Amino acid sequence: MRKMSLNPEKASELKQIIHNHLTRINIHGKIRDVLAETVREELDHRPLSEEDFMRALQRRGIVDEVMRDLQFSQEIPGAEPGPSPKPATHFTDKEVTQLKKTNIDPTRRCLYLQVLGGKAFLEHLQEPEPLPGQVCATFTLYLNFRNQRFRSKPVPCACDPDLLEGFLLEVHKESLGDASKMADATTMLSISDPVHMVLIKTDPSSETTLVSSYFLDWRSVLSAPNGKTTMAIELLGVGSECKVPVGVLNLKLELYPPLTEKLTPDVITTQQSLERQRSAEKERLFLVYAKQWWREFLEIRPSNQSKLVKIFAQDENGVNRPVCSYVRVLRAGRLLDSPRQAARFVSLLGMERAPVVGGGAKQEQWCSLLAFLCRSKGDSEDHATLLCSLLLGFGLEAYVCVGTKAKATPHTWVMTLGTDGTVTFWESLTAHRYLHRPIDPDAPPLVPQPKPSHPYRTIGCVFNHMTFLANCQPSDAVELCVFDLRNGSRWKAMSQEAIHSVCALGSTTTLCASPLDPATASNQLELEMRHLVVEHRKDLGLATVWDDHLSYLLSAALAAYELERCTGVSCGNEEFQDAVRRAVPDGHTFKGFPIHFAHRNARRAFATCLRSPFCDEIVCCRGDHVRLAVRVRVFAYPELACAVWIMFACKYRLVP
Repeated sequence: MRKMSLNPEKASELKQIIHNHLTRINIHGKIRDVLAETVREELDHRPLSEEDFMRALQRRGIVDEVMRDLQFSQEIPGAEPGPSPKPATHFTDKEVTQLKKTNIDPTRRCLYLQVLGGKAFLEHLQEPEPLPGQVCATFTLYLNFRNQRFRSKPVPCACDPDLLEGFLLEVHKESLGDASKMADATTMLSISDPVHMVLIKTDPSSETTLVSSYFLDWRSVLSAPNGKTTMAIELLGVGSECKVPVGVLNLKLELYPPLTEKLTPDVITTQQSLERQRSAEKERLFLVYAKQWWREFLEIRPSNQSKLVKIFAQDENGVNRPVCSYVRVLRAGRLLDSPRQAARFVSLLGMERAPVVGGGAKQEQWCSLLAFLCRSKGDSEDHATLLCSLLLGFGLEAYVCVGTKAKATPHTWVMTLGTDGTVTFWESLTAHRYLHRPIDPDAPPLVPQPKPSHPYRTIGCVFNHMTFLANCQPSDAVELCVFDLRNGSRWKAMSQEAIHSVCALGSTTTLCASPLDPATASNQLELEMRHLVVEHRKDLGLATVWDDHLSYLLSAALAAYELERCTGVSCGNEEFQDAVRRAVPDGHTFKGFPIHFAHRNARRAFATCLRSPFCDEIVCCRGDHVRLAVRVRVFAYPELACAVWIMFACKYRLVP
């Protein structure tokens, strides 16, 4: 008898087919229902065995239903082996930021959150069904709960999007001292951390839009029968549309292991009401204190009225929060190695102001950290608060600065103070660093004064997670400012106790490793760029001959460029120039053009390159013995951020 075996790829496909089928018929729910019923029927008589449970499944026809619907075509002996088609539901998610847990630790309490689909996303009511293989706009749901992050697979945007996902969240995930402690109902009732849910829309050109940001209080499950409850949550828009519903998500919550003692709904409602009252009282007291503090600040000198002192800012849901609450001490683990690399990572996240319908002033929107990371772009405030959080994590004394740059444009950036008194400005949008040297207004006219190298004009206040200081110096010009923050005559400080009362540290959002394989991404993008160059030259009636050796030599230059962006140190150019001289024969000319992007869209990048006359001259090079080269290097950073370097080059013989 011949033993039948499957190669790993076919075995994986078979497992995928079975998994998809079992998910579609909700096998887990049926098994749980049968188990609960069997326990009720037979637990009083004798212990429940595995055989009893299997008989119960067969008696209710569940096993027959599973096997009947799973149909496999038998392979014909002697037939030519060919590639087996993938099932219609086959989906490979190559960009999962963190793998979802599939095993349950029986000693820890877990919350299983299922998304059972979306309803009434009316903006997509007229959207046609996507054709097979067609690129369409997608929805992706991100979750954050007590330092645990998850994301769903992207699904096509529709009025009733097919968002069907399950997420296993550890409820009691704290210090090592709690490792063996099973959280009971009372303990979980005191855990007020919500599940933060962020819905992102990604259009066919990979542009992302923040659709909704929702904070789910999950504790109603503590009073649910059988430890299960279902609910429908209404998602609201963001920014200027924060009061407008965008859709509904159907959820199912389930506790593992189930609670032996359940709470009554009244107990949960009372706890939530007390928490809201306590929070509202803290916010009221802080507002009273802030008003008094502001009056004292204006009494110092009337000109303080015109300074940019930002105490509160609206988040994506239109909620006014103290600006200090947007900064946390954020450690990146092993994902980032240094403060300068952290600055490089933040600069790779896109810059985009909050969208506003109609004209007028810009819409204020300081995003929560999860919304900013999931969207991968935001305003200067989002970049500055993230960079400040990371620099604090690296042990620096860092502050977010609120002021203006050229043409009195409001702007935020980051400042660090050294133990030796040095003041360094960090531009979070570019990762540039500037050493601040103040001008002495009392110095004699002939004494040379330092010229500012930074683009900042005025500064109104600085803050971090526990400090808020307003500039009360006679002038708010940065070049005249003295950053002796402990001098009360120059900087008016808020009470740290008052700040802590409304910005108490809780769970925060952690960074996730990049799902990108840099080598694979570099090769793929380089092949696409070569194809675009060949097609462009063909339209001009030019042939294309590639020099693979020259292309390889360009790698050293691209690595040196990225290293310089990360560290500010330039190295490796001597070796690159020497290698190019050896690769270009006498009588030939070499030209090179490097360019940097923060995305991997080949057509967008190529169109941008051709707008440069230097690049166009290389790509459209004519002459004798023309050889072209192109090299792409993708450098992966946390989340989905990446630095993409592309260098075009050519060598050709000079014709007299």
